[in-house]
Amino acid sequence: MKKSIRTFLKHPTKDLANRSANPPVIRASTILFDSMQELYQHEKKIKNHQRVSHYSYGRYGSSTTIELENILKELEEAYHVFLTGTGFGGIALALMSICRPGDEILVSDNVYGPTKEISSKLMKDFNINAKFYNPDSFEDLKNKITKQTKMILVENPGSNTFEFQDLSKITKLAKKKKIYTLLDNTWGTPLYLKPLNLGFDMSFCSATKYFSGHSDAMGGSLAVNKKVYKKVMFFYKLSGYRMSADEAYLIIRGLRTLDTRLKQHGENTKTVINFLKKHKKIKEILYPHNPSSKNYKLWKKYYSGATGLLSIVIKSEKKASVIKFVNSLELFGIGYSWGGFESLAILQEIKSSKKDEYLKGRQFYRFDKDEYIVRLHIGLEDPVDLINDLKKGLKKIH
Repeated sequence: MKKSIRTFLKHPTKDLANRSANPPVIRASTILFDSMQELYQHEKKIKNHQRVSHYSYGRYGSSTTIELENILKELEEAYHVFLTGTGFGGIALALMSICRPGDEILVSDNVYGPTKEISSKLMKDFNINAKFYNPDSFEDLKNKITKQTKMILVENPGSNTFEFQDLSKITKLAKKKKIYTLLDNTWGTPLYLKPLNLGFDMSFCSATKYFSGHSDAMGGSLAVNKKVYKKVMFFYKLSGYRMSADEAYLIIRGLRTLDTRLKQHGENTKTVINFLKKHKKIKEILYPHNPSSKNYKLWKKYYSGATGLLSIVIKSEKKASVIKFVNSLELFGIGYSWGGFESLAILQEIKSSKKDEYLKGRQFYRFDKDEYIVRLHIGLEDPVDLINDLKKGLKKIH
């Protein structure tokens, strides 16, 4: 029987041997076989990308991580999904698998800070050069491509500033130039956007965020097409970038309610934005689902839903008053990450910067001296309570 994704997420895996609705947590280093012939046959199946219930060695994962791989493979509509111990490990896996000395990477200027660091600092030590392009200019991306360009790395929407890019135009150009493509899809998740179907070679998600949904697990997923599978598998097996069985179990648990949670995050966010857009101390709301956003058309073109992360641009003569605003919030926790059940707020130290200071800011996004970005994650609380909390806190801004 054909099942929708909503139904699939509720019934992906069970422990039939023990009659449990949840899969077992299998922690294993050594996997035992009845004979050498069975071991050889099993390794041949893995090499030929046949479906297996366990690997031949614990460095590649366990039965529990395979269950999660299979769920995400269905959700991403991917050839294969690799799991890493942290979200950022998935980005590192993609870069180290594909890029080699002498290559160039084209990176969207609005990517997650550590992504900038690994692509520009660490990769530089391997004679791999990173160039950053303007996410609001397809022509800038196009003009920076050279014969050495090996990969285009996109985060959509952009970290903290939420620029949207025309994704199909990027993949069409990349295929023409024979360049690999990677999209960080953590914000939208494969529930709302399936990057591989748009032509991306790799789709990354921080499983720490919405996949887990409970702020108690860390992990990353890298979904790939057949074209890059062998390259990624080669480095994955050697690097030991694997996720633990315990983390995989927690993320499987979270995925069962992914659709329900994301729907509520989105509805709560719309309600909160309706309040924020009327407030005089907020210059701009950076959220693509907002109809007044310059990115609304591109969001509507590609995405089937919107999640709970946004930023607000606050005008203030004093940074201290913006900090007071954040500190005064009672229902918004102060801390890194997002995607869990709780609301969060954090002042982002992002400013416009010169070309040689790109790690400290943005080359292409323009900030005035009296503008500050506060990133909000709208959780699953009653949005009326969140609005009342924000209303009280915004009085601290001068």
